[in-house]
Amino acid sequence: MRICIYGAGAIGGYLAAGLSTVGEVELSLVARGPHLAVIRERGLTLLINGEKRVCRPFATNDPAALGLQDYVIVGLKAHQAWEAAGQMRSLFGTHTAVVTCQNGVPWWYTYKLPGFQSVRLQSVDPGDRQWNAIGPDRVIGCVVYPATDIASPGVVRHTYGNKFSLGEPDGTVSERCRTLSRVLAAAGFDAPMLEDIRSELWLKLWGNLCFNPISALTRATLDIVATQPELRALSVRMMSEAKEIATRFGASFRVDIEKRINGAARVGAHRTSMLQDLESGRPLEIDALLTAVQEMGRLVGVATPYIDVVLGLVQQLGRSLEIYPTFRPPATDVAQPPLLVGT
Repeated sequence: MRICIYGAGAIGGYLAAGLSTVGEVELSLVARGPHLAVIRERGLTLLINGEKRVCRPFATNDPAALGLQDYVIVGLKAHQAWEAAGQMRSLFGTHTAVVTCQNGVPWWYTYKLPGFQSVRLQSVDPGDRQWNAIGPDRVIGCVVYPATDIASPGVVRHTYGNKFSLGEPDGTVSERCRTLSRVLAAAGFDAPMLEDIRSELWLKLWGNLCFNPISALTRATLDIVATQPELRALSVRMMSEAKEIATRFGASFRVDIEKRINGAARVGAHRTSMLQDLESGRPLEIDALLTAVQEMGRLVGVATPYIDVVLGLVQQLGRSLEIYPTFRPPATDVAQPPLLVGT
């Protein structure tokens, strides 16, 4: 079985360390820059549970050198995956599945969704770039729960979690999804298959759409955002708006807002991914987490005053620091892959 991890950053590297132990998997990585150089020279190192694990998968910055794959696991952030869509095509055979591991609303969200099949979400797929280059029929949705980061080039640090929930957009339990779940389990991951992957996506997005931008705007860690009265109240308002939108699109929630926020508070003094990106000067992942929710609200007639205000503020923050907008068309489809960071 041939599996390519496209974007061997924090999450992609964590997956690679596990999959490299599965004998039936022929694993390859697409990376670039110092991260790629270290992986080639010394291997990929995973720091987990006080241990140091080193694996040596084949790594390249040229996906065309890898040949056709059975699975392409996309570990890029949403805007990076959009940029790289054309470059991925050399990996696709007739039956290649593409596993999307991005935070937020995915570009394929409306695929085979009753009542919305003709809709394309331009906030996360401007010009239908991924829809046309990849094709939604290839997609297996994935909701990523582990917390990881790149400690240094070639070194991925795992903090907690090993769950990667999988699901077909049409709600079926396919053979390709069963096979992937089995292989991920053999690699040491929890990979449940869900008939309603969109509701699982919303459960994670529900927190990300408020905790991430509020933390970036205030420089507060997750425990403060979830417990400081005014910030918690703002989170509740934003989550309430998002729940109404998600419900109109057919999603459901297995926990309530208070339980979701309390769960975030228990994580402790965690710096959200958007806060980490802000402090590092990396592009802010705004559109998949917030702009897409606003766009979906407009489509179903749900007002989003609180989301609108926070979105406007964090967009301007990003513009002032020249790290937004993030969806920038590459010069050509054969350009080098974008800088890879974790999801």
